[in-house]
Amino acid sequence: MTHPNAIQGWKAHLNLGFKQATAKTLLCHRSQSGPLTIQRPFYPEEDVCHLYLLHPPGGVVGGDELQIDVKLTENAQVLITTPGATKFYRSGSATALGKLARQIQSLRIADGCALEWFPQENIFFENTNSQLSTCIELEKNARFMGWEINCHGRPAAKEYFENGKVTTRLELFRDGKPVILDGLTVGENNALNSPTSLNTHPCFGTFIATQATQELLDKARTVIETVSNEQHIGITLIDDILVARCLGQYSEQVSTTLKLIWSALRNDILKREACYPRIWST
Repeated sequence: MTHPNAIQGWKAHLNLGFKQATAKTLLCHRSQSGPLTIQRPFYPEEDVCHLYLLHPPGGVVGGDELQIDVKLTENAQVLITTPGATKFYRSGSATALGKLARQIQSLRIADGCALEWFPQENIFFENTNSQLSTCIELEKNARFMGWEINCHGRPAAKEYFENGKVTTRLELFRDGKPVILDGLTVGENNALNSPTSLNTHPCFGTFIATQATQELLDKARTVIETVSNEQHIGITLIDDILVARCLGQYSEQVSTTLKLIWSALRNDILKREACYPRIWST
């Protein structure tokens, strides 16, 4: 799809609000501008609202700025995912960075609500200049399970990330106080190879779950014992927040590992058995 203004790029904003009704969670507010939209809600669990985010242009390029705001109130129970990977395409040359591409995600979860945030992987192409930031704001006993999966280049297709710049930031606050402030900048292939950065692993994922305990930490660590040693996985507790980080060679490796952790912990944290979105099987 051709940009309406090749110099400025797409400016898109999607704002979604959810609340619990008599028998299920409803999408009570939706406003949008630019090419960000959703499919109609699904209810495979009857009461939990499953929703798919869509970006019709199919990729993000230099000059684009996408903003997604999600707010849960009144005991809303929501699972959000995407039909496929988000692709951040090249915006410059091997010798000069092009215009910045930005995606900003704000997730606000009120007390008594639960959000599962499972976008499929972000793929950063060679020579991109991209920023991705996600801010999660929890009130009191709000529950959250979610991940972010980033892949530099497309190693499965022998397309490697050797030039460009990617800055990612993941933040989690509870009652206005910071719990997790996680940032990474990859500016060249050397950063991918450095033992102080991704150590030759082009793909990494971060999984977060609230209301975790030492028992659940031990359970998650048991689950990953069966995972291929091509990956490096670490899991820890920050207060009652479980954080898992996975480094891998391919995004499918990382997503498979994080799904295993989610499946193992969902019933303990949300009192529900794992229910995979149908789109993951297509």
